[in-house]
Amino acid sequence: MTDWTRKTAAEMADALAAGEVTSVELTQAHLDRIAAVDGTAEKGLHAFLVVDADGALAQAAASDERRKAGSPASYLDGVPVAVKDVLATEGLETTCGSKILEGWVPPYDATVVTKLKDAGLPILGKTNMDEFAMGSSTEHSAYGPTRNPWDQTRIPGGSGGGSAVAVAAFEAPLALGTDTGGSIRQPAAVTGSVGVKPTYGGVSRYGLVAMANSLDQVGPCTRTVLDAALLHEVIGGHDHRDSTSIAEPLPALVEAARTGAAGDLSGVKVGVITELSGEGWQPGVMARFDESLELLKAAGAEVVEVSCPNFVHALAAYYLVMPCEASSNLAKFDAMRYGLRVTPEGDPSAEDVMRASRDAGFGDEVKRRIILGTYALSSGYYDAYYGTAQKVRTLITADFEAAFAQVDVLVSPTAPTTAFKLGEKLDDPIAMYLNDLATIPANMSGVPGISLPNGLAEEDGLPSGFQVLAPAKADDRLYRVGAALEAALEKKWGGAMLAQAPEVEEVN
Repeated sequence: MTDWTRKTAAEMADALAAGEVTSVELTQAHLDRIAAVDGTAEKGLHAFLVVDADGALAQAAASDERRKAGSPASYLDGVPVAVKDVLATEGLETTCGSKILEGWVPPYDATVVTKLKDAGLPILGKTNMDEFAMGSSTEHSAYGPTRNPWDQTRIPGGSGGGSAVAVAAFEAPLALGTDTGGSIRQPAAVTGSVGVKPTYGGVSRYGLVAMANSLDQVGPCTRTVLDAALLHEVIGGHDHRDSTSIAEPLPALVEAARTGAAGDLSGVKVGVITELSGEGWQPGVMARFDESLELLKAAGAEVVEVSCPNFVHALAAYYLVMPCEASSNLAKFDAMRYGLRVTPEGDPSAEDVMRASRDAGFGDEVKRRIILGTYALSSGYYDAYYGTAQKVRTLITADFEAAFAQVDVLVSPTAPTTAFKLGEKLDDPIAMYLNDLATIPANMSGVPGISLPNGLAEEDGLPSGFQVLAPAKADDRLYRVGAALEAALEKKWGGAMLAQAPEVEEVN
């Protein structure tokens, strides 16, 4: 009997088109997998906060009817998908991993969710995340952490650990995440999955509950580069409701992935970022990175070193820009219009209610960033902190422009280390933030990036990730280079890396 949950999204789409399986069967198989391994905050993977079995099966049945009529809505019509809980879903609870939004049911869909529905993808549910996407480990969810399927004592990355685990543990073939400083790519790296941060403005942010408007970007979480391209083409494109949306068509992403999978990178010049390696980087991660570079060379690529000197300041600048924007965005959670309301005893003022509600509804990491951002934006400090960080951001963008004048793509390890232990860095926020060292520069400048699995580190047998960055609006380069490396790696391994993952223990 075929285990459909182990197939890629492209294989599922082909099987649906050939009549080998129905969308209802595919969707039920994934719902059964979720029921078997996802569990709760206390036991299991805890990748999902909400599972919408009835809704998903109804959408799947509608997909099957379209297939019978010979009019599928898209190539992926009928293939299930999961959605990070930071995206508004009409009629389905959206909490952003926070108690302050517990029970909130949006009256509308985010544009990307509308596009999923228009393309016929049944939505399995909403995935767990760090509260308001603030974190690097999915330990800051108000509803408990998600666990890494490779080792459930380890973090799954953050803030989008739920979406990464859902695809890595075969609970969903596709998922949506959001990437503000690496929250798609870093979880992909530590779970052995694929994650893409599109060019800023290439995918609509309408209906995304913003943490930092100038940094946030929705993107695909999948198990293969081709699947990421397929999902990216569904959700991408211009949206008049998003003022930051690019009014240009997407490049041919699926075509680029299929071309890359043939394994020929002749004429492609790859730049290795010298600042994103060296002391402090796990030896096993660097060993897999160096091996991947050799595979790119064997595929015909020219590999050179490129210096981006201002990248060393990216982390510090990001952790000023992002909290400033976050503190402004989170001001709307005031207990007056929606969300949690805590009313103190006596005759409290509106300010008393707001203070009590925010104190009860926000977690420690959210409070930390609100305080930092509010301080940096305060009178007398704005220019010294926020203004200076924006100047550094301009320098980072200039580094990218200079680098891309020399090479077609830039590469680095996605994260400095493999997944660390749950709880290991909760008391040391700076150490936690360092996990985003390699991913943050792309968000600061708006360029696209992809992370794909490139092996297991010797020290712990856990996945490492390989990051490819491309110029703005040249997302197709990510897919060509990523698919070529993926093909070479899978030839070397004799199959996909996730086939090496330990089987997840069932919770029921």
